[in-house]
Parts: sequence; C-alpha cells; structure tokens
Amino acid sequence: MAKRKKRGSPAGGPTLLQTTLLIVLALVVGALAASYVNHRAAVHARHPRALAPTATARAVPVAVASTAAVAAPRPVRTPVERTPPPPAWDGLERNARVAAVPRPVSTTQAGGIHLPKVSGAPRVAIIVDDCGQWIDTERGFIALPVPLTLSVLPEVRYTRTIAREAQDAGKGVMLHLPMEPLSHINPGPGKVTTEMSDGAIVAQVESDLAQVPLAAGVNNHEGSEATADPRVMRDVMGVLKSNDKFFIDSLTTGKSVAGTLAGEDGIPTASRDVFLDNRESVSYTESMLEQLVEVAQRKGSAIAIGHPRPTTLEALREMIPRMESAGVQFVLARDLVR
Repeated sequence: MAKRKKRGSPAGGPTLLQTTLLIVLALVVGALAASYVNHRAAVHARHPRALAPTATARAVPVAVASTAAVAAPRPVRTPVERTPPPPAWDGLERNARVAAVPRPVSTTQAGGIHLPKVSGAPRVAIIVDDCGQWIDTERGFIALPVPLTLSVLPEVRYTRTIAREAQDAGKGVMLHLPMEPLSHINPGPGKVTTEMSDGAIVAQVESDLAQVPLAAGVNNHEGSEATADPRVMRDVMGVLKSNDKFFIDSLTTGKSVAGTLAGEDGIPTASRDVFLDNRESVSYTESMLEQLVEVAQRKGSAIAIGHPRPTTLEALREMIPRMESAGVQFVLARDLVR
C-alpha cells in the first residue's frame, strides 16, 4: 500500500484524471467560443444593422428615409417668394424697407381684393424707377391709362428713347440720379459719391441732367450714403435749383437730409411713401397698392415707387380700375411736390 501511494500525485496536487478533465473542459469551452464568434460574424454579414452599435443604430432613420425617397415621390415644397436680384444698376437699397413696412401679403386672389370707397379723392403718384434698360416692359407702363412718372437712368441703352416716348404719351419724366449707397452695390454710370469734390459733384449732376433733358425733376437711385451727407446734397440741390427741377427723396435711408435741404433751398420736394415691389410678386404688389390707398386716404396724397417688372405691370393693370372705382385720383409726381 505504501508503494502505491508513492507512485501517485503528491498530497494536495491534481490527479491524472483531474488534469485530463480540465484539459477536455478547456477544449470544449474554446470550441464553443469559436463557434459563437463564427455565428455572430455570419449573422452580421447577413444583417449588418442587427448587431450595429448604438451610435450606428441612430443613423438608421436616415438610411430608411433615403430608401423611401427613391420609392416614393418627394413632398411638394411650397414655393417661397424671393426678392429678385437687382437688375443692372437697380437702385433700392433694402435697408430702406423699414420706411415702408409691408403688411402681410394677402392670400386673396387678385379678383377678391376689396378697396373701400374713399372720400375726398385722395391723390396717388406712381414713379417707375430704373427706366431706360428694359424698353418693352417700360412701354407697357407707358400704355397704362392713367398718369404715371418714369424715372430714367442716365447713360443706359434707352435713356433718351424711353424719355421721349413717355413724354409723347403724356407721362411724367424724371432723372433717376445714381448716388453712392452704404453697401458695395454699384449704382451705375453717372453716379455721385461722397469722395467727389464739390466741383466734380456739380459737373456730374449737370451731365446726368443733360442725358435726360425732358426730366422735370429728380429722385435718387440708391444713395443711402450720399443723401445722408449734407455737403453732397447741398451741391446737388444747387444744381437742381439752377435748372428749375423738383426733387423727390426715394428715402433709401432714414438718415437722409435731402428733403430738408431741398426745402431750405426753396426747391419743390416730396418723399416716397410706399415701395411697391420689394418682392417680385403680383399679389404682393397688389397688397402694397392697397396700402398706398390707405396712406393717401390718411394724408390726402401718397407717392409710390416701383420698377419695370412684369409682375408690377400686371398688378397695376389689375388694380388701377379698382382704385379708380374707389375714388382714387392718379396724378404725376410733379403734382405732389411743394
């Protein structure tokens, strides 16, 4: 018995059977682990998102939406009205919009806009700025059956032609005098800037008036920088006074001193009340014409400025009969200066 015990394992150590069992168990566990890993890899290959981590799972809706977009048509987006990019030398600096805050655009169709009957025959003058560039559209304004005033840019393609045609049709003619803006927009040829000397300003305004000899008066094209500069505007007003011209302030800035200086020099003057077409939209322009009537009713008269755009022309064609039926009287810009 003593010899058998000596051949066995030392006291407290594993027996041969225990060692064998441990080895077998380790092999079984290893095989199971390998099988599990292979199984996950196969599942992931067939269904990659099923085992994706949480961060990847959050991206699933995007992938699904993309797939759905291919299968089904995209929702129709409601078009957003945009102010069109200014045409060549287009004048209105849009910081001036604060001077005529538009009411919400009416959703009523053109035929449904209601103009109440007004009392006292309020007078309105509509000035069409930036003329001399799009002669076909400008001729449409000339053909309208009411008094209108075309303000013509100097040194553009149809400067003299459109001024003559407007005059022959009984419309008013003005010089649309390019002046320095606050922004970097180029107001175009013939511009007056704050860097010019007094003599240069006088010479430039004289030259611009010579381009539009039929002009009875002047309004500013751009000019938020120049019209706020007393020195510049005194020079401009000196030329207008010596040439017997009136001045209408387009009010492209609330800091303009133009109207005040014109009054001090005894120059007939007035200021713009409403911009008609800050948006290139028939319904928008119609709503601004409605506002023009309200201003005229309150003040007795009002001046609006628009541009030679097809949408503006269409809105006027639609609204002129309604405005006249409501008792509004259309006049030339020169009729409202004092």
